[in-house]
Amino acid sequence: MRVIAGTAGSLPLKAPEGLDTRPTTDRIKETLFNMLQPDIPGAVFVDLFSGSGAIGIEALSRGAAKAYFVDNMPKAVACIQQNLTFTKTENRAIVLKQDVCAALHGIREKEADIIFMDPPYGCDQEKNALAVLAEMAYVTQDTRIIVETSLKTDFSYLEELGFYMEKDKRYKTNRHVFLRRKAASQTENII
Repeated sequence: MRVIAGTAGSLPLKAPEGLDTRPTTDRIKETLFNMLQPDIPGAVFVDLFSGSGAIGIEALSRGAAKAYFVDNMPKAVACIQQNLTFTKTENRAIVLKQDVCAALHGIREKEADIIFMDPPYGCDQEKNALAVLAEMAYVTQDTRIIVETSLKTDFSYLEELGFYMEKDKRYKTNRHVFLRRKAASQTENII
C-alpha cells in the first residue's frame, strides 16, 4: 500500500495490524482519485472509518487544504498518526479518535468538500453516518459523499435522508457510491 500521486507519491503506508481494517487497494484508490482529482486542490476532505488513513493522506498529497481522519480503533489511530508523520502531511490533518457519528458533530467547517467513508461491510454503519450527515450544515449540495461498500449494500433509504445517488462505480468485489444532498424544495414553508 502506497501513496499514488502528489507530494507524497510512491511513499509506502503502514496498515493497522489484525483483520479489523480492509485497506482500499492501490488500483481502486487510483481509480477513485482519478474521478475526484478536479475537486481535490484546496478541498476540506473528511475520511471516515479511516483505518490506515490512506485515503485522506492521498487527498492531502494531491493538494487538499485539510483532512479529518475519524476512527475509534486505537491501532488504527496510531497507524494514521505514523503515516501522517512519515508522509509529512500532519500539519494539515485533524485526527479524531471517536465513533464516527459522534465525531461528525465536532467538525467545524463552513463546508466539507469531499466526505469519504469505508465502514465495515454489512453493519449499516453507512446509514447511521448518512443520517447524521443529513443534519450537518457543512454538508451542502456541492459536497461529494463517497461510500466504499459491498456490492449488495442497500441504499433505498437515501431519498428519505435527503440524498441522491450521483454515480455507482462497481468493481469485482465492492463499489464506490457517490452521493449528493438533494436541493431544498421550492415549496418548503418560509418562516
